[in-house]
Amino acid sequence: MIKKLSISIMFLTATMVAVAQDWPQYLGPTRDSKSPQKNLLREWPAEGPEVLWSVDVGIGYGGPVIEDGKAYLLDRDGEKGIEIMRCFDMDSGKELWRHEYPSAGNVMYPGSRSVPIVEGKYVYSAGHNGDLYCYDTKNGKVVWNKNFWTDFNGEKIPVWALSQCPLIYENMLIILSQAADTGLVAYDKKTGDVIWKTPALGDESYTSPNIVKIDGEDHLCIVISSTDHFMHRDKPKQKGKVIGFNPKTGEELWRYDNWECIISCANATDAGNNKLLIVGGYDRGATMIQVEKGADGKYATKELYTTVEFGDQTKPALFHDGYFYAQYGTNNRRDGLCCMDIDGNIMWKTKREPNFDKGSMILADGLILATDGLNSLYLIQPDPTGFKPLAKADLLAPAQTGDAPQGGQMGRGMMGRSSNWAPIALSDGKLLVRNQQKMFCVKVAK
Repeated sequence: MIKKLSISIMFLTATMVAVAQDWPQYLGPTRDSKSPQKNLLREWPAEGPEVLWSVDVGIGYGGPVIEDGKAYLLDRDGEKGIEIMRCFDMDSGKELWRHEYPSAGNVMYPGSRSVPIVEGKYVYSAGHNGDLYCYDTKNGKVVWNKNFWTDFNGEKIPVWALSQCPLIYENMLIILSQAADTGLVAYDKKTGDVIWKTPALGDESYTSPNIVKIDGEDHLCIVISSTDHFMHRDKPKQKGKVIGFNPKTGEELWRYDNWECIISCANATDAGNNKLLIVGGYDRGATMIQVEKGADGKYATKELYTTVEFGDQTKPALFHDGYFYAQYGTNNRRDGLCCMDIDGNIMWKTKREPNFDKGSMILADGLILATDGLNSLYLIQPDPTGFKPLAKADLLAPAQTGDAPQGGQMGRGMMGRSSNWAPIALSDGKLLVRNQQKMFCVKVAK
């Protein structure tokens, strides 16, 4: 009996580890850019790590997710006016199934926008125009679909489209609608029925919801942009906000209402001890807030500090061993990869040597895997004393003029520098990374 129990425990443990090493959602298994992957290669050959396979993709910024040996990617073809949900075999790169649906219109920086989320038998995606789909992972059959924009009286699509990465919490799929009369929406993940929704929360935002720990309890957190007067000159000025909700009910628990970033893309980074770091581009920098629970049971927020010397335009800061790491490129500054301590002291910046600009970063096995937003993949030892690259590979050649025909002049003129902004994904020692033409599967572990 004891032997059988031991075998069962070993099998269960192995199963849990296998599942944990998948990359099922935006920013990984715990939505914080961290992976439990071990045995990362500490050095690469001169030609770079082995590329196991590659596939053609459309232009865009949507990254893949991985579960149970399959990868899922929401792609977009602006010329045909369609979005494409695709499933790939992780061993070979073979496309196993796809689903196409109409998705008219283009925006500045055209292309795919969202990272799907997969759980067991279902994978979910959120489209450019608010199309929300639940698919059967086996064959791509549509289980249900809604539109989180038009269903709630949304009218003109935001300037950079609906760039949402859905969140699963218990029996719910949660997403930010941003329509005229609705903020966050929680759907039954099996049926698509609305379980709860909040009133409108403010101006358009490009952040996705995440879960943070406040006094050991789960709080649903969302960052809302301030008024973008560049695109909406007729709108009254309104400050952005960071808001915490009860994820089970949608009840607002607390808010910080002094966030001023016109185009917020990054969710809050949980820094422990009820501290949250919010970062933005466009020279906004970073703000650390503290959430406190009073004797009456009500919550309040306190701003601990704000700095313009650290930030990230497209993703949340990576937090590791008491230090934050981010890629801080804005319209007016190129600070590169930056390191900051929890109190807001800048430890170092790479600036342009080397340059990091809106790429992706994940932490695995004590190391950082990072794209630089241009054409390189880096292996970095995180260290507050200085930038310590271990390896570099120029795997991601930038798009050439004319390679990105979709989306009008804004798309044509800028896609060359926007080669690999999409989030990367890691599972079973295989890293998925994409530029504007291809998605590569790269071997990064033994």
